[in-house]
Amino acid sequence: MRILLIEDDTVLGAAVRDQIVGEGRSVDWVTRLDAAADAVRFAAFDLILLDLMLPDGRGIGFLKGLRARGDVTPVIILTALDQVSDRIEGLNAGADDYLVKPFDLAELSARIGSVARRYSGNPNPIVRHGPLEIDLAARSIRREGRAIQLTAREWALFEAFITRPGRLLSKAQLEEKLYAFDAEVESNTIEVHVSRLRKKLGPAIIETERGLGYRLGRP
Repeated sequence: MRILLIEDDTVLGAAVRDQIVGEGRSVDWVTRLDAAADAVRFAAFDLILLDLMLPDGRGIGFLKGLRARGDVTPVIILTALDQVSDRIEGLNAGADDYLVKPFDLAELSARIGSVARRYSGNPNPIVRHGPLEIDLAARSIRREGRAIQLTAREWALFEAFITRPGRLLSKAQLEEKLYAFDAEVESNTIEVHVSRLRKKLGPAIIETERGLGYRLGRP
């Protein structure tokens, strides 16, 4: 899952970034709206975390611009503006959730997971795939009662498949789930992680469409 964080408070931004990365998600952090506009122009994000008061303008205008262009990327507003009228304005502008500062980082994680599940078409955090029981909220996998441990990057890759069953994902799309703009991507990264997932979860868990990409295997 690749997230765009738009936040000019460096202390809060660093805390949110570290929380997201620690959960195996990829994050691009910008502190201005002009940088945010460039980010969404050149990359595809699964979620945007948006502050409303930025040095170069109000986040509401940025959000309205996204929706006017038909961009349906889910957006969670993070702001110190706590009036009911502010919440109404944000939600009416197209936000999916509204979190008032200061907030608990664990609550932010829960809301990110909730919004992501709604957009994947399955609001239930428990997903079953063959013998696997996947808890998307707890980010855990069990097979016949036995826990299977994945690294943060393995989980990020597997999450891309399990939330898009049947969809063919290109190598480039999968790389975006793992890394932010400035991270170095080795040419065999996806192949290595797919191989590890197959060893841990079963050889048929991910199917290869040669020259096109990968998809979740049939249960």
